[in-house]
Amino acid sequence: MIYLEFKAIETVDDAIELLQMAIALEFSTLPPYLYALYSIRPGTNAEAASRIKSVAMQEMIHMCLACNIVNALGTNPVLTAPTYPGPLPGGIGTDLTVHLLPLSKDAMAQAMAIEEPEDGAIHFPHEESLLAAAAQEFMTIGQFYHHLDGFLATLPASRWSRGRNQLDDRQFLAGKVFAVNGFTDAHRAIDGIVSEGEGTRDSPLDFGGDVAHYYRFAEVFYDQVLTKADNSKGYAWKDKLGVDWNGVYPAIADPGSHDFSKDPPTARAAQDRCDAAFTRLVQELQRAVAGEGGRLGNAVRAMFDLRMAAKQALTVSLAVPTQVAGPSFRYRPSLVGAVQ
Repeated sequence: MIYLEFKAIETVDDAIELLQMAIALEFSTLPPYLYALYSIRPGTNAEAASRIKSVAMQEMIHMCLACNIVNALGTNPVLTAPTYPGPLPGGIGTDLTVHLLPLSKDAMAQAMAIEEPEDGAIHFPHEESLLAAAAQEFMTIGQFYHHLDGFLATLPASRWSRGRNQLDDRQFLAGKVFAVNGFTDAHRAIDGIVSEGEGTRDSPLDFGGDVAHYYRFAEVFYDQVLTKADNSKGYAWKDKLGVDWNGVYPAIADPGSHDFSKDPPTARAAQDRCDAAFTRLVQELQRAVAGEGGRLGNAVRAMFDLRMAAKQALTVSLAVPTQVAGPSFRYRPSLVGAVQ
């Protein structure tokens, strides 16, 4: 479980500071989830890939909605590229250091630690005995968002800037991203962010009836499907999901810490292409949330370029022929325009 530093909210500036941290937090979950997703070999682990991809897409939606709230409060959001390995923004009271890991039980345990609900995971019965991971302490992500929601509810309608730099779903994420023009919209956004990540207090489902993030990662971790059952909790871990832990490229962990100078030029060039695409993604997203029309579409293209560059990098051997490297998600502005 991730715990965040509690800060009292007395002014709109205090709320904006915490919302900026929320944006950084949502953004920083994307690379570890995408690294696990990209590491899956084609033709394997379709169910696991579907679950990981769905969470990554929702994290992008959450980041866009948090940006819309900041814009509605009259301030431009700021995107900061994370560094791995490293802590999540605002995290305290935990030893969790986030790594870029290929699909593995360790990668899924890390994702579960990030997404664990504020009241702890609901423990459903298993058809076979399996171990679960947990942690405890301080202000959880769910409590953090509820704290923000409570303050935003006190603001008068005049404090909201209607239509200011709002991202919508015309270019991406149809039906998911919406404008924030006042507290009603902000509350809807926060409710969705919390329920999609954690489920509800008594259910593994979010308000939309889908399995929440923690439990999607748990399905991969346990290699079991969370299924409705006739028991006191209404669900149980039942059928096999069909995870093939060997259906993964032999990708190293944390390529951002790897010394590529000792690897073949083809491996270094592949990393440069990944970093250039990621840098363009960050730059285009920043321009989109600052109100430049059409930039979200450019960000979507950069995301596609990143996926294609990652697929190519994962087929290029390093100095150790049995190893490859996925994208390091490094922000390197000098590469934009210089790498094809």
